[in-house]
Amino acid sequence: MFLTRWTEYAVTPKQHPPLLSHVIYLLAVKLYALTSQVINGEMQFYARAKHFYRDVPATEEGMMGDYIELSNTDVESSREFLRKFVGGVGKAGTNRALDCGSGIGRISKHVLLPVFKSVELVDMMENFLAEVPNYLQGKEDRVEMYYCKSLQEFTPAPQRYDVIWIQWVSGYLTDKDLLEFLIRCQNGLKDNGVIILKDNVAREGCTLDCLDSSVIRDLNILHSLIEMSGLTILREERQEGFPEQCVPVWMLAMQKGPGHS
Repeated sequence: MFLTRWTEYAVTPKQHPPLLSHVIYLLAVKLYALTSQVINGEMQFYARAKHFYRDVPATEEGMMGDYIELSNTDVESSREFLRKFVGGVGKAGTNRALDCGSGIGRISKHVLLPVFKSVELVDMMENFLAEVPNYLQGKEDRVEMYYCKSLQEFTPAPQRYDVIWIQWVSGYLTDKDLLEFLIRCQNGLKDNGVIILKDNVAREGCTLDCLDSSVIRDLNILHSLIEMSGLTILREERQEGFPEQCVPVWMLAMQKGPGHS
């Protein structure tokens, strides 16, 4: 979550005609695997994102893009949303959660560890993961595993997690890689397990942030990818309490679709 991702103006400085927006979206995401150059074995789309994060401090302020004043509001809404799907008959268990794009573990500390016995964290930045034990302040012994991997390269272990939390990181995946990651996450869920995706959502279409090499999709695009993955949406809510000029943030809870074992 950075300044260019927060403000509506910075993300969408002008409106494009519908046809042009569609073309930009195709070039930015759907066709990127065919058109991008390769840098050190990674697509340029991903290499730029990793380069951007090398300059981000491993602090809570860094994770929030200097919008630390919004962290409590974000955390409280996430906790309330999570409570709807864990504990009780027919709901997700509270044994183990996976924090995707974890950074230093802000979500693990404030949202997941108060509920789950243990967590596992995956992030592409080694320096972020190295800071987790210090940041968790006594709760680090409840971290079972650290995975220093990009999500397009990460496969959750089968039937391992009660909840998989994906926050402010889906925009760093192309459509193809996000779809494939959701499918892999589905396989990583225990019975009654839930995937929760929380991210910035465009009002219409898709916008590209060249600074950190990320995209912001609208709900229709997200719904399409989720449907193709075989997941079923249980509930979706818009984050409340953020400044009006911020890009809308939505939370979506998903579960294995019918017939998926």
